[in-house]
Amino acid sequence: MLRRLTLTAVASLAALSAAAPAATAVAPLVPLPPLPVLQGDWPAAQDSRTKLTVTVSESGNPAANGTFELECDPVGGTHPEAQRACDLLDEAAESGENPFVATDRNAMCTQQMGGPASARVQGTWQGESVDARFSQANGCEISRWNNLVPVLPSAR
Repeated sequence: MLRRLTLTAVASLAALSAAAPAATAVAPLVPLPPLPVLQGDWPAAQDSRTKLTVTVSESGNPAANGTFELECDPVGGTHPEAQRACDLLDEAAESGENPFVATDRNAMCTQQMGGPASARVQGTWQGESVDARFSQANGCEISRWNNLVPVLPSAR
């Protein structure tokens, strides 16, 4: 990577000096000091950490209601089950599933009401922006919620 950057810089300087008019006096090129060699891993082009704000209301469990911060890699925040929640999100990423995708509007869902619980998850997951809402409005939404437990509390 460092060699490619150096070669690119040299090629750019050569192109610029070749493009200069012949009649114009061009100052001689002064060699630049070598770039420092960095130790360790290069930073990722995209931050793939997970940092979410989970807001839950009317879950049926007063301790589960409120706003919680969830961070993964490393695990942290105020989420009551941070390790288990991060493990679930890691499993979803490994299987290529996005647990925050909304239910398809054309989905056939059972018309059962699971209760007044609602939740909103905002932030980043695997470096992607998340802004998802959850409810217990019908069978599809109940299933979607249950598939995200323990990121969301069990609403029973």
